[in-house]
Amino acid sequence: MSLSIVNSRALLGLDARPVCVEVHLANGLPSFMLVGLAETEVKEARERVRSAIQNTGLEFPGNKRITVNLAPADLPKDSGRFDLPIALGILAASGQIDAKKMQGFEFAGELSLGGELRAVRGALAMSLALASQTSNAVPKLVLPESSAQEAGLVPGAEIYQAHHLLDVVRQFLPGDGVPDVLDGWQRVVPAPRSISTSYADMADVKGQIAARRALEIAAAGGHSMLMMGAPGSGKSMLAQRFAGLLPDMTTQEALESAAVASLTGRFSLDSWAVRPTCSPHHTASAVALVGGGSPPRPGEISLAHQGVLFLDELPEFPRAALEALREPLESGTITISRAAHRAEFPARFQLIAAMNPCPCGYLGSSLRACRCSPDQVARYQGKLSGPLLDRIDLHVEVGALAAEELINTPPGESTASIRVRVATARDRAIARQGHTNQALEGKAIDEQCKLDDAAAKFLNTAAARLGWSGRSIHRCLKVARTIADLAGAAKVQVTHVAEAVQYRRALKAH
Repeated sequence: MSLSIVNSRALLGLDARPVCVEVHLANGLPSFMLVGLAETEVKEARERVRSAIQNTGLEFPGNKRITVNLAPADLPKDSGRFDLPIALGILAASGQIDAKKMQGFEFAGELSLGGELRAVRGALAMSLALASQTSNAVPKLVLPESSAQEAGLVPGAEIYQAHHLLDVVRQFLPGDGVPDVLDGWQRVVPAPRSISTSYADMADVKGQIAARRALEIAAAGGHSMLMMGAPGSGKSMLAQRFAGLLPDMTTQEALESAAVASLTGRFSLDSWAVRPTCSPHHTASAVALVGGGSPPRPGEISLAHQGVLFLDELPEFPRAALEALREPLESGTITISRAAHRAEFPARFQLIAAMNPCPCGYLGSSLRACRCSPDQVARYQGKLSGPLLDRIDLHVEVGALAAEELINTPPGESTASIRVRVATARDRAIARQGHTNQALEGKAIDEQCKLDDAAAKFLNTAAARLGWSGRSIHRCLKVARTIADLAGAAKVQVTHVAEAVQYRRALKAH
């Protein structure tokens, strides 16, 4: 047979689309053509595949005209994931392995010049795509060892791992029967994995009662939060401990988070079911934050999916990068459109941001005098647009502790005890409406955040005096609902609204 077809997958965002690797051997001038909208690293597979086949003792048909087509032709293909299916297609077309035995399998893996298999990006996305198929005959997926361990985390997926090209070839040699399981070829059986609890402890933070309370509310309701305070007041320390307050990830949440990390090669088995905390530097561009490129890659907001996005020195980020956060803060997804293709990435993260009150950082501080002029303060705070601030639920001041307070103040409450209250409040919200309070929208806000007469009057007065938008009022109501859940109250009362109003203060000079 001079024509063979091997199945694989290409990544477009989180979508792992099927690709047919068609290999044809013909008489004529010896050549090796690779077509099908392949990127440079895919075209380089010609040299890797030729060397891998020859160095493993197999026969490379160098006297033939070899044509490899990656179909569909309009789907972009990148990385070295097609090395293994191309090599198997050449061996099947030249009769060295049985093409019929490969039916029901999909392959992905990069080849070294010696034939060893190397890991590929997006193994979890490929495994999730196979598991989502509704047909009875779900293909088996063959991957390099480290990629197979990652893909095997998906329940119900049938994954096989191999170390070398020869390990795969031996399974599909012509003849009857299937060879015995070899050391280099085996089915991946995922071992039970415990949830890691290696989060930093809130007990390390001394004082800062108001900020700790706000973090508890943010964790209980899924709210975003902005901390403003002098340098060294503990903003970063608080933010780095926030992920530990959140409930354990469900299997689906862990798979979603791991699949995005797998697209960039950042996923490791040690981080399974650990909520990510992404802390991009303030020089990060809009593309670095939201994703982009061709083909599109996820940005920091998607890598923080089901976790925390911590933006320190918030006003120092480029304006375009900050404004790009507005849509995903509302929708929980980010869509990257290009002329020929579009990719959608999940971006349901909790935003924790921190900033100084002025360029020198000591506006309103009792420890040091501020040396900034009112114009400098206004210009600095003006870097944050009103629409962006409007989408941040909690605004909190973090005061610096004096040396005596820092030394004499006992350790704060531990993460474990705060987490119990957070989990209880979240359970109340989910039992009532099926999701956290931050996700309430439209009519659901009116139904779940009903106010008594005193609370409604108080909120109307506060909103009128502070000049709030409709979005600000709704966000205040959702925060008040979370405060009520933490207190175990069935209805939102005036005390809950009053506390929520305190967390919606606008930035202003002291």
